[in-house]
Amino acid sequence: MFNKNFKKFALIAIAVFALALAGCASDGGNGGEETGSIGEQLDYTITGIDAGAGVVRSAEEAVEDYGLEYTVQTSSGAAMTQALGDAIANEEPIIVTGWNPHWKFAAYDLKYLDDPKGSFGEAEDIHTIARAGLSEDLPEAYQILDNFYWEGSDMEDVMVLVNEGGEPADVAREWVDNNQDKVAEWTDGVDAVDGAEINVAYVAWDSEIASTNVIGTVLSDMGYDVTLTQVENGPMWEAVASGQTDAIVAAWLPGTHGDHYDKYESEFEDLGANLEGARIGLIVPAYMDINSIEDLVE
Repeated sequence: MFNKNFKKFALIAIAVFALALAGCASDGGNGGEETGSIGEQLDYTITGIDAGAGVVRSAEEAVEDYGLEYTVQTSSGAAMTQALGDAIANEEPIIVTGWNPHWKFAAYDLKYLDDPKGSFGEAEDIHTIARAGLSEDLPEAYQILDNFYWEGSDMEDVMVLVNEGGEPADVAREWVDNNQDKVAEWTDGVDAVDGAEINVAYVAWDSEIASTNVIGTVLSDMGYDVTLTQVENGPMWEAVASGQTDAIVAAWLPGTHGDHYDKYESEFEDLGANLEGARIGLIVPAYMDINSIEDLVE
């Protein structure tokens, strides 16, 4: 009887031990969480936006400055935010090139990675740039553009509604109607016109879709026949420098668009900042256990 019971107990013990080993093997001994370094989990990829964007260039500089093995994968602003949203929905790691103001900070719990080497520079301002001669040809529009100034929270109000599915023109219309005190500061002392044509170019970033549609709505209310033209970064600067477009309100300086600014500086007029304190950098979900770009060094 003793031998039978002992043999039965031994078989049970062996089975339990085998199951425990199998369990450890299946989850890597880490409670079912992914193992390996952050780089391995991300295939050493930073998700960027369009090639040539200043934030992408700065990210590539950061890779070099910190001696990282990562590649900055270019895509588009929309593709980047889609990848970010998908990763967060599955609580997966991701590193993206980012900036604010941007609606993603209202939608998700995010953090910038510290940049002790300063690869991304200091805070930036967004400037309004006018073609040469605009003050003589369209003086009322020039004055409105020169007066245009708003806060990051204003821009984010527009961006959030667009991200939720609103048409940019409709959202801009709503924002202008609800912020007449601020709009009145931009149009103070400016006479309305009767159908004069004006073209404002912009790059298709969420921030610039917001600002360009808002200023376009204000110009339209003042009697202008407004055309908003979406282009890439380089062509946007070429257009305002050559006079093919009248203005842009989308110049991130001194870093993001610094190369374009320096290239064409003598061929346009800088009307100054329309938004101050913008920022660019590498952004991760708050649940990721890293806080600095230096944490990516292996």
